[in-house]
Amino acid sequence: MRKFLILIIIVLGISLIAFRFSEIQKIVETLQNADPLFFVLAIGLQFAWFFGLAATFRSLYRIMGIDESLRHLAGVAVSANFINVIAPTGGIGGMALFVDDAEKRGHPHGRVLAVSALYVFLDYISFLIVLAAGFVVLLRRNIINSGEITASIILIILVIVFGWLILKGVRSPEGFGRVLGNIFKGTNSLLRPILRRDYLHEEQAYLFATEVADGLAVLQTEHKGLIRPMFFLIVNRLLQMGILALCFMSFNVLFSLGTLVAGYAVGYLFLIVSPTPSGIGIVEGGLPIVLTSLHVPFEQGLIVTLTYRAVTFWIPLGLGAVAFRQSQRKKNVA
Repeated sequence: MRKFLILIIIVLGISLIAFRFSEIQKIVETLQNADPLFFVLAIGLQFAWFFGLAATFRSLYRIMGIDESLRHLAGVAVSANFINVIAPTGGIGGMALFVDDAEKRGHPHGRVLAVSALYVFLDYISFLIVLAAGFVVLLRRNIINSGEITASIILIILVIVFGWLILKGVRSPEGFGRVLGNIFKGTNSLLRPILRRDYLHEEQAYLFATEVADGLAVLQTEHKGLIRPMFFLIVNRLLQMGILALCFMSFNVLFSLGTLVAGYAVGYLFLIVSPTPSGIGIVEGGLPIVLTSLHVPFEQGLIVTLTYRAVTFWIPLGLGAVAFRQSQRKKNVA
């Protein structure tokens, strides 16, 4: 069964590349004209981002009383990103990979699940800080539109709901279980006329809630420890903006600090609220338009966007595929 699942994942990965082959060709053609120095520096910042990602997870693991190496967590994190892209399940696939790793290394499942939930919440919070700065730029230039406002409202609602669920898990495991049970029940009510069966099992909701609440309960005494992962997440935001700046510089495209902040903020906003995994197609189509509104010529904005996505999406995706395959080989050997 494990080999069958790996085969499915490989097929999905190949399918993704096949469907986006024309985009990959455009990226390759674009990179042939990039300044090698700035492009290599952008890749260097991306690897620094990997280190920051691993440091974030390590600090969250330590809050839960789990000690892991940066190298191992970096591998699990990029593997989870790969799974979430090729088999989009709202992040559940990546979360399952962390749980599978926890089982293999003897860590409590609930605490690792709590780490995954906290990471998503803190990641959204760190982005809201950047988004606020981006909106200041857009308002000052009077170019904000209803699309950005709507997407921001959706994100804020997600953050509020996610934060409320985490707080509920910290204070009342029973209440947390009831909330998840109601969510599962509502989902079944919506999908039953289509599927003719229950899509989710309510018993799983209570089991899941108990495990996560066990981990979240640690925050009652260790909440000050959240400062460290929050710091790493903000640094990672700055690194991603640095990558975008180097992509501008790779093609000698003029930009200002305001253009950089607003462009990154809106581009990442599209990525979060996109119906496609990691904003595939949405970011590539939307970010050049945003940059054009920020007085960057469309052709130059498109080139910068393709280069930025090559560094921040395609390279991590490829490394994630390699890391996932290596982890499965190690498991088979063990």
